[in-house]
Amino acid sequence: MKLKICITLGTRPEAIKLAPVIQKFRNDPDFSTFVVLTGQHKEMVAQVMEIFNLSADQNLEIMQPQQTLTDITYLTLQGLEKIYQQIKPDLVIVQGDTTTAFAASLAAFYQKIPIGHVEAGLRTDNIFNPYPEEANRRLISQITQLHFAPTTLAVENLQKSGVTGEIHLTGNTVIDALLTVANNEPICEIPNLNWEENRMYPPTLPCEGGKFRVLLTTIHRRENWGQPLQDILAGLKLILDKFPDVALLLPMHKNPTVREPIITHLGNHNRVFLTEPLDYIQLVGAIKKSYLLLTDSGGLQEEAPSLGKPVLVLRENTERPEAITAGTAKLIGTKAYSILNSASELLSDSQAYEKMANAINPFGDGTAAVKIVKIVKDYLKG
Repeated sequence: MKLKICITLGTRPEAIKLAPVIQKFRNDPDFSTFVVLTGQHKEMVAQVMEIFNLSADQNLEIMQPQQTLTDITYLTLQGLEKIYQQIKPDLVIVQGDTTTAFAASLAAFYQKIPIGHVEAGLRTDNIFNPYPEEANRRLISQITQLHFAPTTLAVENLQKSGVTGEIHLTGNTVIDALLTVANNEPICEIPNLNWEENRMYPPTLPCEGGKFRVLLTTIHRRENWGQPLQDILAGLKLILDKFPDVALLLPMHKNPTVREPIITHLGNHNRVFLTEPLDYIQLVGAIKKSYLLLTDSGGLQEEAPSLGKPVLVLRENTERPEAITAGTAKLIGTKAYSILNSASELLSDSQAYEKMANAINPFGDGTAAVKIVKIVKDYLKG
């Protein structure tokens, strides 16, 4: 009899990091693999699923305008209770620290189904920063049977936390996904929005390499809403003022709390290229074409170093200190002049740039999904 695995996800980062895991489980004849989407993100998850040629078995479709953390948790718990009772999986797999991952873990726990947690063990030790992610991942760890830790530091964090369950060092599955796309897919041009109509994407974007040094910038995290976002945007303007050969490529999150200030402050600048969210192939292409990254994204801290791009982290702390220690990323906060000074160093000092660009990525070698499948098989066949 085949072992039943239910992989549950809701956001684009989860989809990217779980795509290699889903592929490996579905290709293994020992497993019957079910994929359940919560719908926390909608279009962005669909893009990733299409890129990796994946389909979902069920979709809760919980997404709604201005959804709160309570909405996501309640609707996910309610929907997954019925699905887990119907499927009766031998193991539920979740990824990371989203509200979907937390609610799916709790739903599995309520059905006494073992949990496998991909990217376990990240910590900032500040329960409200990032919010709600730090609490989510800590809560998931308390009810998990298989912890798939991406780094040795994550293993140590789990051991210090006194968690139950088995702790396994696997590397990060995002490197599996990144290398698959970077090595096997042609890097297409980033598609075009009509510049004349909506000023969101000029046809002169230096996608082919030449006119500007492109800084790929992403801002979305909840702890950066409000004044931190205002400060970040001020810092980006200072960079543009100081370096006339620099352009910003800024794919905008769908949330109006983030979008509207970005459009207000940067929408009319002739070297700021605002786009809709890029699909994953386009994002990998943008990383490869960029000079460096300014981001509050956790995933980009892991991905960009594999493509030799320095990362400046627009946050006050990070649950990925391995990148800081390895020298692939630098934590620069959200203050305008800190952003300017840190970017200026890399834009003006070729030795400082090369040191970061050539540092070794600490997040794995692209074999995490294979390791996870073997660990699950050994655990369930026990």
